[in-house]
Amino acid sequence: MNVGCCGVNFGSLSSSIAALRFPNWPRSLSFSSRTLIPFSSLSTPTPMDSSPQPTKPWLLVGLGNPGKKFNGTRHNVGFEMIDAIAEAEGISISSVSFKALFGKGIKFCGGQRFDVATAQELECFIGNVPVMLAKPQTFMNVSGESVGAIVSYYKIPLKQVLVIFDDLDLPFAKLRLLPKGGHGGHNGMRSVIDHFKGSRDFPRLRIGIGRPPGKMFTANFVLSPFNKQEREELDFAFQKGVEAVRILLLEGFNKSASFVNSAKSLEQHSQ
Repeated sequence: MNVGCCGVNFGSLSSSIAALRFPNWPRSLSFSSRTLIPFSSLSTPTPMDSSPQPTKPWLLVGLGNPGKKFNGTRHNVGFEMIDAIAEAEGISISSVSFKALFGKGIKFCGGQRFDVATAQELECFIGNVPVMLAKPQTFMNVSGESVGAIVSYYKIPLKQVLVIFDDLDLPFAKLRLLPKGGHGGHNGMRSVIDHFKGSRDFPRLRIGIGRPPGKMFTANFVLSPFNKQEREELDFAFQKGVEAVRILLLEGFNKSASFVNSAKSLEQHSQ
């Protein structure tokens, strides 16, 4: 018998309390000191699993010049590639942040409607990969002011920054995906590299616009529009570019580069 002060039988009292609080427990279960479990035999509580760290988004940047007079010109194919990606993925890029038309934290993202009050906290996705789309509005030659600010603010690794731009040295509508490299005389890329503190270690998708005909000045050529045939070829290249970006984000650089760099032109595809 477990008797405490004042003659109270604690064993009986504990059993009575258990019966009141836990009526379905068997009467034989007692809370007497003889049934206490030593601390040494208790397992250490397993801590709650920490939630996974959010994946850093990819930043997809197209270079070009803002304003209607530059729409549809050769120097703006980077903008057009971003527009093609946005249309294919249902992403709006009408908001303005970091001196750029921006596709992160928007009302419509991936075909879903979100509350405007919390939209700035949301991300867009391609597959299961968070992405941001940007078209710098700083004019081509100082594109790095916008791109550098975005990368710095969101702490995006440079290996997850894809810069898309026009290239005079590639045949028209030819795509080329590279893991890194220099600016190749492209002033927009020169500005981006400068704002990445000289780092060239970021992927880029080059879109060929060909060389100027005859003695035409390069500056005039890159600001010239496309004819009907060129537009058809370019739109076909944009379709390939959209698929290449999906492969890059979901399957990795090597598979995407193999797809892009071996892709046939519209003329070859038609033969």
